[in-house]
Amino acid sequence: MSDENLFSAQTGAGCDDDAPALAAYAQQAYLEYALSVVKGRALPDVCDGQKPVQRRILYAMGRMGLGFAGANAASGAKPVKSARVVGDVLGKFHPHGDSAAYDALVRMAQDFSLRYPLIDGQGNFGSRDGDGAAAMRYTEARLSRITQLLLQEIDEGTVDFAPNYDGSAEEPRQLPARLPFALLNGASGIAVGLACEIPSHNLREVADACVALIGNEALSDEALFALLPGPDYPGGGQIISPASDIENAYRTGRGSLKVRARWKVEELARGQWQMVVTELPPGVSTQKVLEEIEEITNPKVRAGKKALTQEQTQLKAALLAVLDEVRDESGKQAPVRIVLAPKSRAISQQELAQTLLAHTSLETSAPVNLTVVGLDGKPVQKPLRHMLTEWIAFRQGAITRRSQHRLRKVSERIHILEGRQIVLLNIDEVIAIIRESDEPKAALIARFALTPAQADDILDIRLRQLARLEAIRIEQELAQLRQQQAALQEILDSPAALRRLMVSEIEADAQEFGDARRTLIHAEKKAVAEVKVADEPVTVIISAQGWARARQGHGHDAAAFAFKAGDGLYAAFECRSVDHLLIFGSDGRVYSAPVASLPGARGDGQPVTTLIELQAGSQPVHYFAGPASATLLLCASSGHGFLAQVEHMLSRHKGGKSFITLAEGARICRPALVHTGEAPAGGQASSGQTTGAADTHVACVSTGGRLLTFALEEIRLMEKGGRGLTLIALEKGDALAGAASYARGIRVTGTGRGGKAREEVLEIRSLNNALAARARKGRDGHFGFKPQQVQRVA
Repeated sequence: MSDENLFSAQTGAGCDDDAPALAAYAQQAYLEYALSVVKGRALPDVCDGQKPVQRRILYAMGRMGLGFAGANAASGAKPVKSARVVGDVLGKFHPHGDSAAYDALVRMAQDFSLRYPLIDGQGNFGSRDGDGAAAMRYTEARLSRITQLLLQEIDEGTVDFAPNYDGSAEEPRQLPARLPFALLNGASGIAVGLACEIPSHNLREVADACVALIGNEALSDEALFALLPGPDYPGGGQIISPASDIENAYRTGRGSLKVRARWKVEELARGQWQMVVTELPPGVSTQKVLEEIEEITNPKVRAGKKALTQEQTQLKAALLAVLDEVRDESGKQAPVRIVLAPKSRAISQQELAQTLLAHTSLETSAPVNLTVVGLDGKPVQKPLRHMLTEWIAFRQGAITRRSQHRLRKVSERIHILEGRQIVLLNIDEVIAIIRESDEPKAALIARFALTPAQADDILDIRLRQLARLEAIRIEQELAQLRQQQAALQEILDSPAALRRLMVSEIEADAQEFGDARRTLIHAEKKAVAEVKVADEPVTVIISAQGWARARQGHGHDAAAFAFKAGDGLYAAFECRSVDHLLIFGSDGRVYSAPVASLPGARGDGQPVTTLIELQAGSQPVHYFAGPASATLLLCASSGHGFLAQVEHMLSRHKGGKSFITLAEGARICRPALVHTGEAPAGGQASSGQTTGAADTHVACVSTGGRLLTFALEEIRLMEKGGRGLTLIALEKGDALAGAASYARGIRVTGTGRGGKAREEVLEIRSLNNALAARARKGRDGHFGFKPQQVQRVA
């Protein structure tokens, strides 16, 4: 059945050839909805930096005569109730809920949300701690002084207007922004399939960048980023990301920056001191920091657990060892003042700061996503340069339209004044014509070759404007208007003159509204949570069913290890307490956990699944414990493999990292440690670094019994993981049982007839018989059983 007939059958419609297919209809409807959300609600416009609801609020307030708040309370228009503003916006331009409009109005009045607030609010407009604003019937609002840069030229033909939702009025498509507010105040929004997270910037720096690009379109990225080095957040703080990260975010339009709080140390009596946080990263409040400290120092048992985890206990002990008291002293005099008292004066200031930065939002990430609605009306993620050049193009168009509007007004005024000059030169005759003629307008036009507009002006003129002094004033005004006419015509005829005017306006606005940078840009290392762990020898015991525990010391008898009924030993790894446990998932992800976090060996241990967050449908299949410098041979049953160091597989996240790429139907073989023959620093050996002969070759064994050996140097070390190289060429139906590096020999284990466990040790002579280049088929190993694993023989 065709799509048309199917649609008709489902909807009960007749067999109409023009009936749209259901899928096509749904797709078109969804796309129209998505575009409506993107352009009509969520994303700002690159031209004025405003979303539709913000633009409508500002335009409505301008039409209500709510003026621009001046430097003091007496200047500017008197504020009105916010409810009145919201009502006007909803009734004329924005047919949505009142909360949507009021929330947008509140945000534009918050100096901690916008770098340059567009609305001067009076009353309770919320706080940075998450307190909401008072109801709109209590608060009052008017436009702030900087908003004139958005609205000042709106009646001079600078932008297009469109009918409002019911056609009863018109609203601007954009505001004639004299500066790129998309960068000044930034924006945050989530649409259908798109999102934006534009940080705020310093006005003077943005203005300098615009002036430089107007003067030189081929300005290098290095010169541009020197003028605009990074975001400038309303709450200050410090950007600690290197300049390269900021530049990459600006080049691509997407990135993430590390931002931390700023603080000072206050000296107290008797050598005491306290750390005082005065600036916070964007999106972080005083209340959030206090809650995080409370959660660490007074942890609660997590859902599904019977007691606090070892991680919670260690973190609590680490913070309480350096922190004695925390107080919130924020107020009118200091919007942010968090006092942190150390446990004792002997505590290092750096130690306290690093501990708090590592475990709280005093250091956090700030996303950068420069997605805006461009000049062509399409929502696109743009590099910083494109945002600036598109705004420059918009501003050039606005100045051109403004100049055309002003030139038209000036020309009309000159035309009227030239008509008045004729009147003053022939005043008696004009008066006689007006007194005696039945149609004075036509008579004046015929006698003095006037235009209808000039004739109407003469007929409407007052007698006192016919005085001798008025003739002098007309001459003076005409001279001024002709100068303006020439200047405006030059702007329209000369692109260079237009650019000069644009630069002078930007510089004047920057001089009037610019301020100092608030956010410090200074690259520093990210604070890392360090839990002090005693470096001592331990044996990590992993059971076949995935239970892990750590036993102090080395040299334990594996036969003495006890397990749950039905469980047994997977492996025992002799390592150090500062090493890491790797868990290999069946989907190729690798998870890691500190050896120090494992429970002691008195019980059965702890399931490794409680230490990590496995992906859905994945199971742990293999394990390894050892130092970060240890090298592993990783391979899959498809015959592919590569080398990787433990440090390449470590992850701070419990969700691990995708590392081994598996072909369809392939499984991970048991990881094999590559022995280097070198002792670690300090002379203490572990399972990852043992003394003795270094491995030189690799042996691969297939489940079909084929054996191939080749030089270890033929395998690549892959820091980011992947599928690797082909280790052995497999015939159809065959699979790789395992691979291991060796110096003296290997042990092959598997199952014989009746499922009986079998093993065979191959020494150098036998292995050399199968020596060939990597990716060959190898030779028949004549094992007499089905191989399942390959291990190195010491």
